[in-house]
Amino acid sequence: MVFDQKNLPEKPNYAASKSWAAFPGKYPLVLKAFEKNDKDKKADIFFVYPTLLTDKKIKDWNADIWSSSIRQDVFQTALKYQASAWLNAGDLYVPFYRQAHYRIFAEPYSKMGEPAWEIAYEDVKNAFQYYLEHYNMGKPIIIASHSQGSMHAKRLIKEFFDQKPLQNQLVAAYLIGTRIYTEDFKSMQPLENPNDVGGFVSWNAYKMDKRPKNYAKWYKGGVTTNPISWDMQTTSQLIDHKGVLSEDLIIYPKSLSVQVIDGLLWTTLPQIPGRFFLSLIENYHFADINLFWKDIDSNAINRVEAWYQKKSDGKK
Repeated sequence: MVFDQKNLPEKPNYAASKSWAAFPGKYPLVLKAFEKNDKDKKADIFFVYPTLLTDKKIKDWNADIWSSSIRQDVFQTALKYQASAWLNAGDLYVPFYRQAHYRIFAEPYSKMGEPAWEIAYEDVKNAFQYYLEHYNMGKPIIIASHSQGSMHAKRLIKEFFDQKPLQNQLVAAYLIGTRIYTEDFKSMQPLENPNDVGGFVSWNAYKMDKRPKNYAKWYKGGVTTNPISWDMQTTSQLIDHKGVLSEDLIIYPKSLSVQVIDGLLWTTLPQIPGRFFLSLIENYHFADINLFWKDIDSNAINRVEAWYQKKSDGKK
């Protein structure tokens, strides 16, 4: 399957609201149930969503963001169950971007799909540049992402934050669902305490005591944050888990515990409705965020406050 440069989906124009899945004043209905903080938001969240273009019947290499089905996937999956976790920490910005098809992660397509990958990243980059120039106004920034989104976000951070003045505005980067090495960045380090700022966190969730067949290729060696304690603890207690966001949009606290190993976050079977389905699978990648939704919500709010406290202390 050859990449066809002539039949690309129409490019987004980030000066137009229709190129954004969400930004302040244009939150879709799926987010209305989650926003509890009605105060002025003191930070911005720039969220890059994961691979949603997975249908093998689709021959396109890049998603058509003007397609109603693609847009609904973003609304009903990425925004509802993922980006919503950061909604109370700040103003949420989610650009539509021409993500690369899932086949790009499989041989022999990875090499021939490189142009599609570049197109996806260029959209993310263009959206972020437009956001910086027209919306940010010097506010602290959270970068949040999952899977393919985290791969693009890592590159974005290298280009805009790492050893750059903008790193001073970074609250944290939540680079979830892909392998991130400590040495991927020059000046940014893994965050090792719940109130640390200016660095990143990352994890890949997997069923307790199981390892994927491609463990060495895709996981081993990656930074693995404990998203319950947010520190260097390698295990957690059930009582400390703040909550899964389940498919019924109910938050279920104290429903799982974790163990950190090299590159993987082992997770117990969540005690939630539908757990029988989860008992049949080992890879919890699709739920990397859902499983710790309330933990992320609380941590992001805390880190924003910590960023402002650090700024205040620096002025003293």
